[in-house]
Amino acid sequence: RRATESRHNSEICPALNSPSQDIEEVIENSKKAGLSALLAVAEHAGEFDKIISLSQRFPGFIFPCLGVHPVQSVSPEQQRGASLQDLDAALPIIEKYKDHLVAIGEVGLDFTPRFVSNDTDKESQRQVLIRQAQIAKELDLPLNVHSRSAGRPTIHLLKEQGVERALLHAFDGKPSVAMEGVKAGYFFSIPPSIIRSEQKQKLVKQLPLENICLETDSPALGPEKQVRNEPKNISISAEYISKIKGVSLEEVMEVTTQNALRLFPKLKLAIRP
Repeated sequence: RRATESRHNSEICPALNSPSQDIEEVIENSKKAGLSALLAVAEHAGEFDKIISLSQRFPGFIFPCLGVHPVQSVSPEQQRGASLQDLDAALPIIEKYKDHLVAIGEVGLDFTPRFVSNDTDKESQRQVLIRQAQIAKELDLPLNVHSRSAGRPTIHLLKEQGVERALLHAFDGKPSVAMEGVKAGYFFSIPPSIIRSEQKQKLVKQLPLENICLETDSPALGPEKQVRNEPKNISISAEYISKIKGVSLEEVMEVTTQNALRLFPKLKLAIRP
């Protein structure tokens, strides 16, 4: 998680979906912006090898997270809720690379009506999340969690499963629901889209800084709609949180960095005081 002068920051972004000829520039811009590490987060088994190869291409800077997202693509036009079959395809690869992972993710629930049409679909997503929560516990790894239109059921499920370390990314629920996660010790990461999201602004007002991390969610959730987001934009999140909280940018960078290190201890390899 990052910002302008700091060199002690990391940030979370799904699978750096940049064309290969562009990736070097994206990484270079990230480093110039002060980032010390990136978390590359998978959404389905088909991305796992790409995530691992990125982490091997940029060792000590890109760190891999593998998991099955609650929404899976059938085609560019069609998406559906995740099933246990999706997880079956992912498990052997997670097992193969388990020692390299810094988190299991992106996992979670997504009850957006176009992805779930009945309770059976919701239950399928729950079972996929429960199994991945168990895997994270077995591997002593945190969870990187998606919870669109499902904030309360996601937090309740995590608590029921005894999950102790979780990052709820781009949380879209009410601040009162988020505070249930705070009581459980969970963290919430804030993307640059906060500058155009009243909901995210209200969320940050309520959340203790000690439970906030920074993310870009590149290539989505940038400062402008429909414009590709990049990790370098992490400074926008930090600056806006500073403004809302009435604390210095330096304090936001320092506290969110320490939060990230508590949540993802393997990052200490890249981020030294």
